[in-house]
Amino acid sequence: MPAINQQSEPVIEIRELVTYYGERKILDGINLTVESGEIMVVMGGSGSGKSTLLRHLLSLNRPAAGNIRLFGQEVNKLSSRALHQMRQRIGVSFQGGALFNSLNVEENVAFPLREHTRLDDNTIRIMARMKLEVVNLAGFEKLMPSQLSGGMIKRAALARAIVMDPKLLFFDEPSAGLDPVVSADLDELILRLRDAMGVTIVVVTHELESAFRIADRITVLDKGKILITGTTQEVKESDNPRVQNLLNRRTEDIPVNADEYLQRLTDDLAGL
Repeated sequence: MPAINQQSEPVIEIRELVTYYGERKILDGINLTVESGEIMVVMGGSGSGKSTLLRHLLSLNRPAAGNIRLFGQEVNKLSSRALHQMRQRIGVSFQGGALFNSLNVEENVAFPLREHTRLDDNTIRIMARMKLEVVNLAGFEKLMPSQLSGGMIKRAALARAIVMDPKLLFFDEPSAGLDPVVSADLDELILRLRDAMGVTIVVVTHELESAFRIADRITVLDKGKILITGTTQEVKESDNPRVQNLLNRRTEDIPVNADEYLQRLTDDLAGL
């Protein structure tokens, strides 16, 4: 595994990030740094804010407060043109693959090259097939997405995400819906990609086994706050009970006041 480069400027810097959906606070003062060449895994239960954080990193949401710097540039201050150029340095592998059903595998992988470059068709075809070989899909170029297994869809989506040789790669639940063997193969592929391409990777997942297999560091979110950021060992040894609840799949005991519950139920019925 290559050493994480902490001498160069961090690829991602998040400072005091706050965001709301309506009046509900989703992210509450998030501070996080991701170094060059690092695999950072973001974990948390449903509603913890991890998907919202990913949307901010992709500049799909604007924060209510705080800022995000990618490659040393504050994202919210970039012009549309500069933001478009930055996004060409970023690859995204979406949870469901998000392949175009009307295009075959090769055409799906080639799509970013056709949209964002002026390369000739032969060069684009060669580059697409090279990336398919990287993800072990050589020979499946002409298949349609409907003909692929779940694991093959994930790998085709990954080939598309890396076809422009990004410096930063995001994965949204890469192991979701996969059996343990296919999931382990995908984890190994992520590690090989980091080693071969020197790419910085952020993985959003709730799969504990996968997270501990691939992560250099793990960030655990809960109710919009970071509970801990640390190595896999530091996270496993955390004395924070909410972290341990997540790792051991324990539900959080929430005390219920019977009188208050009965009063709320009575009020709700009176309002009908």
